[in-house]
Amino acid sequence: MAFAPAILIGRLVRVAARLRKRGGGSAVPGLVVNRLAPRFLSATLAGFPQGLVIVSGSSGKSTTTKMLVAVLEAHGLRVFTNPSTANISQGLTSALLERVDLRGRILADIAVLEMDEGHGALIAPQLAPRVVVLTNVMTDQIDRFHDSEKVAGMLGTIASRATGSLVINADDAMLLELAAHRAPGTVIAPYGVSQGVLAANPRGLGYAQTAATRLAQRDGTVVTEVDGRSARLSIAGGEHPITLPARGTHYAVDAAAALAGARAVLGADFDAERATTSISAVAPVFGRGEIVTVRDQQVEFVLVQNPASYQLNVDSLEKGLDQLFFAMGSDVRDPSYFWPVDSSSLGRVAVVSGSKADELALQLRYRGVEVGAVDHDLAHAIDTFLALPAPRTGIKTVIFTADSMRRTRAHLGLV
Repeated sequence: MAFAPAILIGRLVRVAARLRKRGGGSAVPGLVVNRLAPRFLSATLAGFPQGLVIVSGSSGKSTTTKMLVAVLEAHGLRVFTNPSTANISQGLTSALLERVDLRGRILADIAVLEMDEGHGALIAPQLAPRVVVLTNVMTDQIDRFHDSEKVAGMLGTIASRATGSLVINADDAMLLELAAHRAPGTVIAPYGVSQGVLAANPRGLGYAQTAATRLAQRDGTVVTEVDGRSARLSIAGGEHPITLPARGTHYAVDAAAALAGARAVLGADFDAERATTSISAVAPVFGRGEIVTVRDQQVEFVLVQNPASYQLNVDSLEKGLDQLFFAMGSDVRDPSYFWPVDSSSLGRVAVVSGSKADELALQLRYRGVEVGAVDHDLAHAIDTFLALPAPRTGIKTVIFTADSMRRTRAHLGLV
């Protein structure tokens, strides 16, 4: 009961925050509780009977976490997890406040938590995760992380806390280096893609350093084929088809990470057929290839967060789309960050918007992309776009960075 006062105060703060702003209150209660009871987060996360699983990396954390949760639940486990928007320390604490009782306990067998690389590294010394799943190291958030080596160092701090298994992307050379310096007794559970899958992605998979060799199918979980939203994976030597939540090899890699993580957790109880069936039913994490009905028309939302995800998602879009909307918001402090991306395959973007609309339009035009209109007012711009005639090819597609995603969803009532 030592945490009861802090829990009660945190819940009061959450109510006040939500009354002040609809959909708000996700981080502030956690910030308050972390100040009042610094040990609350680590003590609560140590209380799950089957331990803690941490998912971290530059990209793919949210989708991998959602898939892993689905697989574990399909095997009968009660799983506590956090929303993708609550992957920093105060957000994690706020997520715990939603479920914890006054004794600091949550009715669940296991916790599977997505963690931001930076915040995860800060709190990792307080934690003893049973399994750590690492997705990749990419050039990401240069205003925070500066270079890929810094990201790798943070992930190394998280990885060093694994008490059971370290699940790593065997196609990422930086993660392989981390694995070489793992804690004694930690089991390595690798996943990756086949040589054929890598060859089908001539730009690579976005990693800061790609490993020189591919993982043998007998040695881990391997993506052997990708076609749009369909893929095949080799699991323990058996081939299994899956349906992906969105197009692209990067989503198949997320599936492989989730399956490898589930195998590490479940051991002999892992059922490949049950696992792949559950992953095939997973809906996209919001904004990640999500298809929603807005104003009586289907619209696909595509989130780009760093140059690698921008390139991978642009390359994965259906070819010949003629109704595209692109918004870049204030989360992109330096738009030159995205200049290395080859966006020429977009062909034409009907409307460009967001606080960095002018810089985005310039980059697109430099790559030979026709820009129909530039509208700095995001709400007006998305309304204009949705009022356009139905596309000749595919469905209307909205590409945005994180800030514009939040604002667009709020304006459309999708919070």
